[in-house]
Formats: sequence, C-alpha cells, structure tokens
Amino acid sequence: MTEMETDRSADRILLQLKTKGPQPAAQIARRMGVTAMAVRQHLYSLRDNGLVTYEDQRRKVGRPARMWRITEKAQSRFPDSHAEFTVEMLAIVRATFGVRGIDRLLAERTRLQSKAYTERLRAAGRSLETRVHALAKIRTEQGYMAEASHQRDGSFLLVENHCPICAAATACQGLCRDELLLFSTVLGKDVSVERTDHILAGARRCAYRITAGAPK
Repeated sequence: MTEMETDRSADRILLQLKTKGPQPAAQIARRMGVTAMAVRQHLYSLRDNGLVTYEDQRRKVGRPARMWRITEKAQSRFPDSHAEFTVEMLAIVRATFGVRGIDRLLAERTRLQSKAYTERLRAAGRSLETRVHALAKIRTEQGYMAEASHQRDGSFLLVENHCPICAAATACQGLCRDELLLFSTVLGKDVSVERTDHILAGARRCAYRITAGAPK
C-alpha cells in the first residue's frame, strides 16, 4: 500500500468516527468494506499520532469491546471556515459597536440565510420530510456534514457531524442561538425544532429533533 493510499484510508477511518461516533474496529471495517485487521493497523498508527483514542467497554458476555473515538487534535483535520479571521472580526465588531452591534450583525446574517434557505426549501416541496432533507443538503454544502433521518415516532432528526464555524461559535454563542431560530423560521410556523445535542456543550455533534406541530 502506497503512502497516499495509507493516508486516504486513515482519513476514511477518521471520517467514520467523526460522523458515526465511537465504534469498534470491526464495525468500521464493515462500513469501509475492508478487514478488521487493516483497520486496527491504521487505528494504532492514528493513536500514536494523537488522533484517536479508545476505551474498553465491559459487556455482560465475552471480552470488553474496544471503542475508538477521535481526539480534539483530530478535529483540525476537518475544516473550520476562516476561523481565525472570523473570530478576529467578531472581536472588532464587539469592541467598536458593542453587544448591540454584534446582535445587529447576527440578525442580518440570519435574515440573509433565511431568505436563501427558504427559496431552496420551497423548491424542494411542501412536505416536512422533503424540507428537512433539503435543509440537510444545504448544511452539508456549507461544511456541516449534515444528515436527516425519519424517526419511529414520526419526527425527523437533523444531525450536523461537524461545525465549520466552531471557533466563531465558541467566541460568540449568539451564532448557535440564531441557528436554532433560522431552522425554526425556514421550516415553518407549524414545525417544532429542538436542539438535542450541542458540540459546544461537549457532544460530538449538533442534533435537532424536528416535529410537525408548533411548539407549545
């Protein structure tokens, strides 16, 4: 296997752990269509480079399951859109115009996003399912690695496996607040959107439970 092929396989493993969460080597191997031994070789190499770690989880029967997950260091392998510049600009706006200036900036950003998203969702169709999947597609195009799925209770789950503006959101948490408002706005008044997982709160992903019917 060439060095380029090795790097590509390592990147695929990191992507699996990023988007699917902690899992054993055998499960990663099944999803990639390769042997568990090959995956383990890459995992131990990634561990030596500080990109993954593992935890042995006890089971009622049999040997403990070795669950692999990515580390904070591995997050740098995924894009954070113009992180340093964005954080710097937010600091300048706050210093020059104060909190009101930040709020006005975020409100205008949300307004423009809402307009663009609404046009895309309207073209996708009228059903909630098509709108949620269209929203996931938009967010994926913007670097959020988004997925949408229909749940057994009739709700939908929108998952964002990556946050390309994480540094900015950490510096200005109004971005996350307005993101929730954005989703509620573009999906319609007859839809409830609830954030169930939040990267800034320590989760590996951001997730939203979307249900038909206005919030009570």
